[in-house]
Order: sequence, then structure tokens, then C-alpha cells
Amino acid sequence: MPEKPIVVNTRLLLPGKLDGIGWFTFHTLRLITAKHPEERFVFLFDRPWSEEFVFNRNVTPVALFPQARHPLLYYWWFEHSVPAALKKQNAGLFLSPDGYLSLNTDVKQVAVMHDINFEHYPGDLPLLTSKYYRYFFPRFARKAERLATVSEFSKNDIVDRYGVNPAKVDVVYNGVNELYKPLAAERIKQVRLKHTDGCPYFLFVGMLHRRKNIANLLRAFDQFKSNNDSNVKLLIVGHKKWWTKEMEEAFNQMSHANDLVFTGRLPIEELVEVTAASLALTYVSYFEGFGVPIIESMRAGVPVITSNVTSMPEVAQDAAVLCDPFSTESIAEKMAAVWKDSELRTRCIQKGLSRAEDFSWNKTADLLWDCLIKARG
Repeated sequence: MPEKPIVVNTRLLLPGKLDGIGWFTFHTLRLITAKHPEERFVFLFDRPWSEEFVFNRNVTPVALFPQARHPLLYYWWFEHSVPAALKKQNAGLFLSPDGYLSLNTDVKQVAVMHDINFEHYPGDLPLLTSKYYRYFFPRFARKAERLATVSEFSKNDIVDRYGVNPAKVDVVYNGVNELYKPLAAERIKQVRLKHTDGCPYFLFVGMLHRRKNIANLLRAFDQFKSNNDSNVKLLIVGHKKWWTKEMEEAFNQMSHANDLVFTGRLPIEELVEVTAASLALTYVSYFEGFGVPIIESMRAGVPVITSNVTSMPEVAQDAAVLCDPFSTESIAEKMAAVWKDSELRTRCIQKGLSRAEDFSWNKTADLLWDCLIKARG
């Protein structure tokens, strides 16, 4: 085995609480550690770890204090706890799948910066968090031996904003969970009976964050319902952690709020069925570095309505119906088009299934490993 291990920031590997970057971390590390048994890996957690994340015998878990869930604690963890751990472990390389690095070490580092939305919409985050990101992430980008990101859009955004050499930024597209697949008609009926009294539904999946454009989605759905005599509902799957006053006002102003269903977070086994049983995914964020639910829904044989801005046209290509996320009329019109036009739905499903084949976590893991090898030199 190599003398020096690859040390990894795994603080987002939390049992039952994996979100976008957490799933990226989970899938890539599970595969990389299995594919490279000759390597040693040290996983740095910010709390007692769950054994489910110690993927292979070549992984050594370490818990560092404190739990880094606030800008002041980010600073302490990455500028004090992490450098001390890198020194103690005699690290050859530090990988951070959530983009945070340490400015206080000479160990070579690789950051996966999924996007830099906070540079474009700083008001979408709490003030101190926004200030932390906008101060440190340009410095992380310059400090990194190499950067990885999840789309050409994000690569260009990082290069333009931070002035880094494009040659040191690798595009490592997200993968898609193989559990997503089309459902049989009878099972679709059962899933719809459970969640929407048997009615077809548009679906949103994700954290209810401001940039996910939830307020406009609610307004657009209400407009769709007012303009079309349908039994279609809107099913929203996700944690309300970032629920805002604007979302609350949009909800309170709805004429068809009774057709809205909130499930909260769902276990993956249930989520894949809820996705595959939907009429269409409505994923109309105004900023995304990638947008994993787009590909998950395509793999599940579901039409996708998504935005015509940032990375989403790159990811969806011609396999989705694109709308203007800043226009509730545009979103509502696309909902109506997908609901009314069975040929459009069939075309989206067929193109989506084909597009989804371009993405896999195996490919992602291999691309990230190539990035690490380049960084190690």
C-alpha cells in the first residue's frame, strides 16, 4: 500500500440525511475505495461515524471536533482540526467533496465545487454563511491543486469568477442511482393511491431552498389548476429547513392549496417509486450546478420540465421541456402542455431514457479518480 493515504472530508455522510453533495460523496467514495484496494483512505467525520460509511477495509474513519455546521465552526474545523489530522495521518492528498479546503496546510488538495450559486444570489443564504462562502471559496479555488465540478456550466462559472486556469478544473458529471427505473402500471396506481388519492401528480424533489424556485412553482401550479380542469396534484418531496417567507406567502395565496401534498424527506426506496409514478418532474430552479433529479426522473421513465438557465439545458439536452423559471406563466404553460399532450410525454420519456444512459456513478467515480491522480502528480 502507498506510504501516504488519501484523506477525505466525509462530514456530509450522515445516516438517513444524505442530500445532493452527500449522495455524490457516498457513491463516489464507495466505488473509488472498492476499485483501488491498493490505496489507503482516511475519512474525516465531524461526529461519531456510522459503520455503513466505512465502505472497505482500506478505509480508516476518524472523528474530528467540532461538528462543523456554522461558519465559525467551519473555520475551526478546516483551519485547525483538518490540518492537524492531515499532519498526524501523514496525508499524501486531501479530497473535499463539498468544496471546502484548508488554507493552513501544504498538503495537496482537491475540491469538488458543485456550483458557486452564492456568488450570484448571496441573499439566498444566511448573512454569515454567505460572507464565509464569498470570502473563502475564491481562496479555496486558488489554493487547490485541482478542482472538480459537475458541469461545463459550473466549470466556466468558476474559471470566470475566480480567475483560475481552466486546465486545472475537471468536469466530473454526477451519476444516477440505478434504483431508478420505470414502474409497472399497476404499481403506479398503488403509489398514487397512497400519496395523492389515486390522482396523477407533478413532482418536485429536493431541499426546499430559495434557489429551487418553490414560490414560483407554487404560483405556476395554482395558475395551471385555474386554467385547466384537471385532478392533477403537486407532490413536494424534501426538507423544509430553508422554507422562506416568500414560499409561505405563495402557499397562503393559492386557490388550490388542497391539491398540494408535502411528504417531507422520503427513504430512497420510496422516493424512486414516487418519482416513477409521477406525471412529470417539475424542477424549475433558477440556479443549478447540475440538477440530479432531472436524470433520476429520466431514468425512471418520467417526463421532465426544467429551466432554460445555468446547467439545466446542458444536463437535459433535448430530452426535457424547458421553461423560463422567472415566469410563472411559462412554467404553467409547460405543465399544461405535458398534461394535455400524450405524444409529448412519450417523446420526453423515450429521449429521457436515452439521455440517462450517459450518466452513471461508475463514470463519475472514474473521472474523480483521474482528477486525484493528476493532483497527486
